[in-house]
Amino acid sequence: MAISLSERAVKEVERIVTDQSLPEETGLRVGVKGGGCSGFSYTLGFDDQKRATDQISVFAGVRILCDPKSFLYLNGTMIDFEESLMGRGFKFTNPNASKSCGCGESFSV
Repeated sequence: MAISLSERAVKEVERIVTDQSLPEETGLRVGVKGGGCSGFSYTLGFDDQKRATDQISVFAGVRILCDPKSFLYLNGTMIDFEESLMGRGFKFTNPNASKSCGCGESFSV
């Protein structure tokens, strides 16, 4: 298993990389940190530096970087991108989460 992206998420990542003229080797860095309503919060950003311990997967041409500790919580997660009247943003569907908060930005295991 790995971390994967929906087609909409891939298109949004590609759009951001292009719009911000990020280096070609830029990847999507995914992680978790302590905090949030349910115990852990998701982190998401762009990084052109691979760390020696990173778990790396490539999904539809997008490189996904994740530190080993976060990967324990995120393995099997699908990241989608949604646009609605309520806003737009990335949404995590995490099979390892036993509980998520209403906003979908934090979880517990």
